Amino acid sequence: MPSTLPRLLLPVLVILPLLGGCIAVVAGGAVATGSSVHDRRGFGTVVDDKRIQLGAYDTINRDKELVLQNRVMIAVYNGVMLLMGEVRTPELKQRAEATVTGFEGVRRIVNEIDVMEPEGFWTRRNDNRLTARVKLALTDAVSTPGFDPTRIKVSTAHRTVYLLGIVSAEEDEIATTIARNVNGVERVVKIFEYTDAPAKR
Repeated sequence: MPSTLPRLLLPVLVILPLLGGCIAVVAGGAVATGSSVHDRRGFGTVVDDKRIQLGAYDTINRDKELVLQNRVMIAVYNGVMLLMGEVRTPELKQRAEATVTGFEGVRRIVNEIDVMEPEGFWTRRNDNRLTARVKLALTDAVSTPGFDPTRIKVSTAHRTVYLLGIVSAEEDEIATTIARNVNGVERVVKIFEYTDAPAKR
């Protein structure tokens, strides 16, 4: 009996990694499907946005001056490409935009790159924390009827928070107010598209 046990276990050990992979794929698919249920973009648009973002980063990374001596960040939502970060000269700002111009599916480029000395590691880390704080703060508004924080994309560069999404005027008001009141946020820039008329200021 003991001599046959390893033979019985061998197929199980071979199959287990395969099962794990299947489980991961199924679980990942479930998560992706669940998150896209509330998205006002179509599934194809979500995929296109990610494709555009990855392609734009790949293109930017080929320009060593932009990559090594400056910081260019990219966010894409519903075909709108947002450029953020810091570059040293106005020429580099325009060069960054020209570098990512022409991607299929991009309807508009919003160049919010600041011309300034690029900030260091700790500032960038703080920006990541601010993004997380804003996202967390937005979840506190789920009691508002119809408000879904997952419909808002949040990015941060040198303490400026950028909000993208397809929102109503009321959702704009809620998200903007919340983001402005997060400790450490110095400025909020909205790059929303609206399901109705935008809120008047």
